[in-house]
Amino acid sequence: MKLPYSWLKDLIPALPPVNELEPVFAQMGLPLEGIEEVAAPPEGVLLVAVTVAEPIDGTALTKLTLDVGPHGEKTIASGAPNAVGLRAGTMLALVTPGTTLGEMTYGVRQLQGVESWGMAASAKELELGESSAGLMLFPAGTAAPGTPMRDLWAADQVLDVEVTPNRADVLSALGLARDLAAFLKLDLREPPARPAATGEGEIRVSLPSRGLTLERDPSRKLRFGCDHFAARTVGALTNGPAPLWMQRRVTLSGMRAIDLIVDTSNYVMLELGQPTALYDRRDVQGDQILVSFGLRQGEIVRDLLGNEHTVGPEDLLILDGRERAIPSVAEAFTTAHEPQRGAGVLGIAGIMGGDHGHVRTDTHDVVIESAHFDPVLLRRTSTRLGLKTDAVYRYERGVDPLLAPRAADRVAGLLAEYGHGAAHPGVTLVGEPEVPGLIEATGEQIRTLLGMHVDTAEMRAILTRLGCRVEGEGDMLRVTPPSWRVDMSIWQDLAEEVARLHGFTALPETLPTLRVHESNIGAAAESAARTHLRRTLAGLGFQEVVTYTFTSDDEAAKARTETPGVRLRNPLSADRTGLRTALYPSLLKAAQAHPKGERALLFEIGHIFPGSGETERLGLLMRGPFAASTHQPGVAGSFGVFKGLVESLAATLGDSFELRQLRGEAVPGALHPGVAGEILWNGQAAGWLGALHPEIAQEFSLKGDTFVLEAALPLPGRTWAFRDPSRAPAAWRDLAVIAPQSVSYGEIAGLLKQAAGELLESVEPFDVYVGAPIPEGQRSIAVRLVFRGARTLTDEEVDPVMTRLMETVRAQSWSIREK
Repeated sequence: MKLPYSWLKDLIPALPPVNELEPVFAQMGLPLEGIEEVAAPPEGVLLVAVTVAEPIDGTALTKLTLDVGPHGEKTIASGAPNAVGLRAGTMLALVTPGTTLGEMTYGVRQLQGVESWGMAASAKELELGESSAGLMLFPAGTAAPGTPMRDLWAADQVLDVEVTPNRADVLSALGLARDLAAFLKLDLREPPARPAATGEGEIRVSLPSRGLTLERDPSRKLRFGCDHFAARTVGALTNGPAPLWMQRRVTLSGMRAIDLIVDTSNYVMLELGQPTALYDRRDVQGDQILVSFGLRQGEIVRDLLGNEHTVGPEDLLILDGRERAIPSVAEAFTTAHEPQRGAGVLGIAGIMGGDHGHVRTDTHDVVIESAHFDPVLLRRTSTRLGLKTDAVYRYERGVDPLLAPRAADRVAGLLAEYGHGAAHPGVTLVGEPEVPGLIEATGEQIRTLLGMHVDTAEMRAILTRLGCRVEGEGDMLRVTPPSWRVDMSIWQDLAEEVARLHGFTALPETLPTLRVHESNIGAAAESAARTHLRRTLAGLGFQEVVTYTFTSDDEAAKARTETPGVRLRNPLSADRTGLRTALYPSLLKAAQAHPKGERALLFEIGHIFPGSGETERLGLLMRGPFAASTHQPGVAGSFGVFKGLVESLAATLGDSFELRQLRGEAVPGALHPGVAGEILWNGQAAGWLGALHPEIAQEFSLKGDTFVLEAALPLPGRTWAFRDPSRAPAAWRDLAVIAPQSVSYGEIAGLLKQAAGELLESVEPFDVYVGAPIPEGQRSIAVRLVFRGARTLTDEEVDPVMTRLMETVRAQSWSIREK
């Protein structure tokens, strides 16, 4: 949330300088995301008054005759849409000749026969806001013509406060100032609440007479949708530019200044935290407003921006007083009919106003709506319709249920004062709002939870500064939270507020008391295994990455993986529309961001969502130059290096690792058909590894060899047993097997182990040779066989085993290399 420092300073006169506030906000639990310095307009920008506005024939320009004070009367030609038909006396910002904005210096020039003395500027051109839709306009009499704008629009600092979802009470200038004053023990100057209404208002309001139980969620009974509604009227007002001070605060808070009526509604929301809606009274049929679920399934409503939305009986609407048949819940959901446009819809409650009833330039009589709506209901509707506005942002987090009348009074007062209108003294109030209830706790409870000593008297003082009513004697606390603290409902919330204002820095550093319970034995084993896996991979040179679990159909197609089956109703962006079905595409995207030419060893432990399930995976990626040994620096990375790293991982974890070559349809779509293998971890299939398919590498703009692995977690374990090491020496034999190149080493090793029997301790390859005299299409793989027994083995015991192995090899139509 953005808020100018000057506004906070107006509410807290003794507020410290802005450069001292950053640590204060952090201690309050509301850290600052940034402080933006906003400069005042240059000296050559003056506030001037329009005396005549007339169109220039045959063009889209308007000739403006201006009163520039000491400079006399000047003319300019403007193409701004809001320059047409300006009333005499309206004031605007004029960039005078010789003034430089950005890289451009303005002067006097001829435009369509008009001597244009400088330029009338928009907020964006003056770098005072983002709006470039028209000129900055101000009411007549704002200041004397020729007054420098920098005297009226001073430099300021804008605080960007990070507000957590539970702290809806600080989503306003008053709410933030109230919390800041309580923390710093400073006096707060409340905004004026006048004119307070007396008597009945002119508008009749009817709230829903029933709740709504959704078929898909019958366990939750929604409230009536609106439990408090205030309506006031202001007549005979003149809509035009809002006063400069209001435009300044609205603009610096990140909103666009439009006109007096709209800006007043936005200003009160920013000031008090209560969204309001204003309707043209001409469209409020019979001076009656209905808050209702009343439209049938499939009705179409047009909002004030002209967009159409399909709504139904789950959506709360603001209707005018025209007669209509409101269907029952059953009829609304079951009656079949053609979609119709809902007539007389003033707005989608708490979210956005409707095209019917919206304020126009010729609006003179307005109806002010200030209400409290069900946050869950509004959140569902806004999510379904894809409408996220500043109003629903506050409503869905929790608005003060008692604030509606005060906000209506504030809007009425500002419109009457600056729009020269007449506010009707009465107000229509309906509904019974729910407010936070009584919370009981003891000081000892809070001290025990926090683990630090805070006097009960200090707790009372802290909670009182926050606006709570605190009763009870001795150590007992009977606390009634203020209506704006809808997040305080249990005694632990009180403890949090005590700790926050007493100071989290005062929490002592103590070790927790650990109590071993049989239900906790082994509970940390899975977490410990993940930690050990991460540390082992880091020790091998891998760097962990954490990526989004979201993906898109396009990314899945490029990576040749399964299309996302779990879709997001409200995706963050077009490339994050579903949950990923494989881990390696995320690693490929991470590799894209890696500096080119540098080696990359990446790993991720994360969840994937194939079909309708969810599984945890380990993903590895290797690319770039790697050193094979200290004697051969810079040797290019290869499949052997990647496989060796995985073997080292298994050895460090105390597991066994084998790789079984995959061929044909068994090769995953991610891998190169000739460099793909199935992982056997402790003898069980756990995943795959190999070289990335060249076409996928091209899709992700990854040049050079890239190797990937994906395995299911947890990795298969092994049965541990102790065996005394043999005291007898080993007997070594070498054997070179000549086999077709399509035969993998794993197949050869597996055959030898099966045929050798119990005396064979291990098989290790030490040489691979291709070339003469080896026949074409074949290769020689030399292995070292290690035999060991309970005692020293003799040749007479080992030689028969070697003979059996050679016979087994020849039985496969392979041969033995003699030399």
